[in-house]
Amino acid sequence: MTRIPDHFLEKMVTIYGSDVEAWVQSLPKLISMCEKQFGIEVEAPFDNLSYNYIAHGKDRENRPIVLKLSFEKAALAQEMRTLTAFAGRGAVEVIEWNDQLGAAVLERALPGTPLSATLDDREATEVFCEVFRRLHRQPVAEVADFQTMREWFRALARYRTHFGSAGPLPEHWIVRAEETLEDLLITTNEVVLLHGDLHHENMLQCGDHDWAVIDPKGIVGDIYFEVLQYLLNYVDRGGDCDTVLSRRVAIISERLSLDPKRIAQWGIARGVLDACWAVEDGADWKGGIEITERFAKLLDDL
Repeated sequence: MTRIPDHFLEKMVTIYGSDVEAWVQSLPKLISMCEKQFGIEVEAPFDNLSYNYIAHGKDRENRPIVLKLSFEKAALAQEMRTLTAFAGRGAVEVIEWNDQLGAAVLERALPGTPLSATLDDREATEVFCEVFRRLHRQPVAEVADFQTMREWFRALARYRTHFGSAGPLPEHWIVRAEETLEDLLITTNEVVLLHGDLHHENMLQCGDHDWAVIDPKGIVGDIYFEVLQYLLNYVDRGGDCDTVLSRRVAIISERLSLDPKRIAQWGIARGVLDACWAVEDGADWKGGIEITERFAKLLDDL
């Protein structure tokens, strides 16, 4: 019988509460059902389990696969639709999925080394640009079923509704984020399907010289937003936070022909969004405001 790591149950209860316990306890049975339905053999789970149960295994042809099981079935379905839309552009292949089971069988990227292992930040940023360019070489034709950028930022509106102007976050940053977001939405020339979470851990080495993307959110909006999550990870790799941000934005804007000022504007809005999420989770919101402050300084320096 498949063993479920103890720490996985603890993590899931922390994230979702006690409602998730029955799902975690049912995983051995669910895995067995997936083996029969998909014709796979499931092996050990990955070490860094968090929001989903993910294990490697083999299919009928002995090819390496990944089985992904999610408590949030709708989110998994959205992820699979996004990967399918990006097929042939560097996304891992979706072999099969079942909405009712909340299960998906995916190609396993080998060796699967994440971009975070590339310690030279300039080199990593160049790789990011190549992955970005391949993913967005042409717009995805059908985007109606994906969440919009306004929906992605709805925590900002929830914060305002709940607190008015008397919440814990600095009011001047809330106002600036609201105004900046509206301006960005109005001035978006074309909405495209975005990965939405394109950071170091979601770009895996696939073969000797190629990369595969995993775990997309699936958001429809401004192409500029796609660079944000990369800029928010490993922020002091190769220098202080301001230096690294400025260097990365300079490389990205040059390689991808993007306006650095618009990147900075999205960063201002995104930092406040992170702070709003933190308030909702009862967590420390100061990190989100620090993000906004860094991007505001970058904008002033451009």
